[in-house]
Amino acid sequence: MLTRFLRDNVYAAGLLMVLRLYLGYQWFTAGLHKLTGGFDAAGFLKGAIAKPVLDKATNELVYPTFTAFLQHFALPNVKLINFLIPVGETLVGLGLILGALTTAAAFFGLMMNFMFLFAGTVSTNPWLILLGVIVLMAGTNAGRFGVDHYLMPFLRKLRRQGGHEAGRGNGTAAKV
Repeated sequence: MLTRFLRDNVYAAGLLMVLRLYLGYQWFTAGLHKLTGGFDAAGFLKGAIAKPVLDKATNELVYPTFTAFLQHFALPNVKLINFLIPVGETLVGLGLILGALTTAAAFFGLMMNFMFLFAGTVSTNPWLILLGVIVLMAGTNAGRFGVDHYLMPFLRKLRRQGGHEAGRGNGTAAKV
């Protein structure tokens, strides 16, 4: 019932617009601050590797695969990470503010929030995850009062045309 309300109701779309504007602002300003402030993730990555999230009862790594990812991929490629995080945060923020590819923006925002949590940083991530899940559950209705109102029908039309033309051709399509 709640999902149907979030996905279909015009009043929900209005509330979701306010929610995604707030969420988008949070992402956009965080990304813009990193883009203009000389962001360097090396210290954060080293700290997350040196003090990973441990199970207090067993003193074992809670996220051993993620810690290995940080150690063997992220830290050696810190220049790439220094580019991807600020640009990703800024693009997620723009997508949410404009209501453009809203569902994708919410999804990638959630992915970044979870990565930060896996690294042991709490900060505002749980709050942003809660809001991001609501936007993601709403699907395209979250962008109804935004660019998605025009973009999604266009993308659906392109997909139908592409699928229709893919079925044409030399007559070798499998018959059911």
